[in-house]
Amino acid sequence: MLARLESALGRNDLIEQMVLRPEPVASASDSKKSVNLVVGYSSSPRSQTALDLALWMAHQTRIATSKPVTVQVVYVLDENQISQYSDLFNLTKSSLVASSNCENTESAQPVRKWLAASSRLTSSELQCFKTISAPITALERADHILWQARCLAEEWRGSFTAHLRFGNIAKELRKVVEEEAATLLFLGCKSANHSIIRELGDDFPCAVLGIPTNLMSTESFDSSSDCLSI
Repeated sequence: MLARLESALGRNDLIEQMVLRPEPVASASDSKKSVNLVVGYSSSPRSQTALDLALWMAHQTRIATSKPVTVQVVYVLDENQISQYSDLFNLTKSSLVASSNCENTESAQPVRKWLAASSRLTSSELQCFKTISAPITALERADHILWQARCLAEEWRGSFTAHLRFGNIAKELRKVVEEEAATLLFLGCKSANHSIIRELGDDFPCAVLGIPTNLMSTESFDSSSDCLSI
């Protein structure tokens, strides 16, 4: 399939640049009844290109074979974001409890006097009141990102699944690949030296394809034709 991609773009150097992790020998010997393409997606231009490429390959595979083809998108809310939002939520919760206690003991006084109690909070606590919606915002953004991926995949008109995972990006990608018995993993990374690629390890269960810089300068694919541009 990569050879067809090279031919469509008039290139002869894409395979070497795109394969960030080769297909394991054991996997290469297996004759799978279905094709399962997984895309690590974040809505960045590179991950959009990775999704475009996966959809094109899925379309071409469906035309060339009788195998069922599935495209799956994975967005991971990484552990650093989770920890940050958890800390903010805990601090905000403690501030709300303190304010609630103040309200109960001074309930007979004017509301404006109770509101003045906020001046006794530290600047960091006040900031937390402003950011109490941060965890929700992160989930809303994740939902928007996966919605965007679904929109991009509408023309595919085939089997499509979107996953939202929480934790370490490389670990969660591996879990999805293993659980879904993925044929290929597409990422927006341009080099095998990227930290995520290194974290995937040398024993990754399927081949990993990236997006080299020179591929970003071409135009978008029409998934309904044999001509691809990304």
